[in-house]
Amino acid sequence: MENILELDQVSKTFPKSGFMLDKVSFSVPYGSIMGFVGENGAGKTTTIGCILNTVAKDSGIIKLFGKEMSDSDTDMREKIGVVYDGDNFPSYLTAEQLSKIMQELYTNWNNALFQKYLEDFHLPARQKIKSYSRGMTMKLAIAAALSHDPKLLILDEATSGLDPVMRDDMLDVLLEFVQEEDHSILLSSHITSDLEKIADHITFIHEGKVIMTASKDDLVYNYAVLRCRESQFQTLDPSDILAYRKRDLQIDVLVANGKEAQRKYKGVVADHVSVDEIMLLLVKGERV
Repeated sequence: MENILELDQVSKTFPKSGFMLDKVSFSVPYGSIMGFVGENGAGKTTTIGCILNTVAKDSGIIKLFGKEMSDSDTDMREKIGVVYDGDNFPSYLTAEQLSKIMQELYTNWNNALFQKYLEDFHLPARQKIKSYSRGMTMKLAIAAALSHDPKLLILDEATSGLDPVMRDDMLDVLLEFVQEEDHSILLSSHITSDLEKIADHITFIHEGKVIMTASKDDLVYNYAVLRCRESQFQTLDPSDILAYRKRDLQIDVLVANGKEAQRKYKGVVADHVSVDEIMLLLVKGERV
């Protein structure tokens, strides 16, 4: 069994808003971190809801640990740690009270580990969560998610409320988590620099459709943007063009292999590209 999570042709329609997840497919291998990126409203949170069975999908197959999860699969749910973008716990609780509740909910709740995370993250155990800053509440949610021996972490914008120093510390915690070969992470984030640091693969979603899944190293080291004049653009093989965007007198063209494109098209400048720019070109650019 190679994948801890598999989505195959998953669809969900919301008639009132008109939004639709359209045959979403991707997989997360064991021992890896999958970055999940897209603009606000692209379908990231809806996809996560379908994975966790909190949103009922219309069609398609979702497998966790090799099988589909039903509402009664409490053992499977214990193996999943979840952090949402927003309120994860009642604000009137303290971290100390939260630990006692979690101990009743999770068979493998590790209070000693939770207390260690509270120390490491500088979170007061007896202070009500409502007095925490946004960054502190996110750190608490991550601490709780890590303290019941999960195999899969699903994080929905979990680093968005953290300052750069704390975010970097948190990325180290996530990297340490996937050192175990049977651990994996699905990390939804709009902070693409975080994904460039730790992700193994990145899936791009736009308007409910997956538009690309690729290895992070491939995106960072092989993908490139050709800076073309109109005359140069006309000479390009359409099969080389993943997306393009006209900017004044220049056309930016996303290609999968920058070195090969430079050999093929003399005089065209090929620049390394960030995950952020790849997403912008895929979302705002045009296809041939």
